[in-house]
Amino acid sequence: MTILPKDHKWSLKEIIVMSALGVAFAPLYMAWIQVWAIASGLLGPIGLDLVMGFWFVVSIICAHIFRKPGAALISEWIAAVVQIPLGSPSGAWLILTGLIQGLGAEVPFFLTKYKKFNTGTLMLSGMGASIASFIYNWFRFGYSGLSPVLILTMLVIRLISGAVLAGLLGKGIAEGLAATGVLNSFPLGKEWREKRGQAVYEKYTNDK
Repeated sequence: MTILPKDHKWSLKEIIVMSALGVAFAPLYMAWIQVWAIASGLLGPIGLDLVMGFWFVVSIICAHIFRKPGAALISEWIAAVVQIPLGSPSGAWLILTGLIQGLGAEVPFFLTKYKKFNTGTLMLSGMGASIASFIYNWFRFGYSGLSPVLILTMLVIRLISGAVLAGLLGKGIAEGLAATGVLNSFPLGKEWREKRGQAVYEKYTNDK
């Protein structure tokens, strides 16, 4: 059973935790640049698309935890902006980059009216961020000059990366946190606690 918040108003606690997650992922996003460098050295242009999904993961994590409008967008934007003072080579471009990626991740949740947070929706969120970032990169880096076959290959690989490195990985991280009990006051934590209680009950009744 999917547990949703009673309303879409943000509490101060939710804002603080979401912001903390965004800030925490900023240095991880920075470190991922090294993975991108290795992938690009081995695979050329498609190296970026192969690893791109990880740069959307905090948006899926926060959307899954809080299940409120803006969770994917704001957390992704925070993670992007915090990289600027950390010395990201992208500099001020990250203000726009984070906004576009976050918007792309937000769309699937918006279309479900923030009522579906299953695996498929989380993967679609990662793919939404992939599409938004690809359109952004098209104009920023001049993808129109590339061959159609290469462009299609890059897009497909980026969609897969978004689904796996953002959608599935984000789901795993969020639910791993929920399993520790630190998210008990948030929708995902309550859902996890309910599932665990049901599992204990079923085990008890089966053992009788």
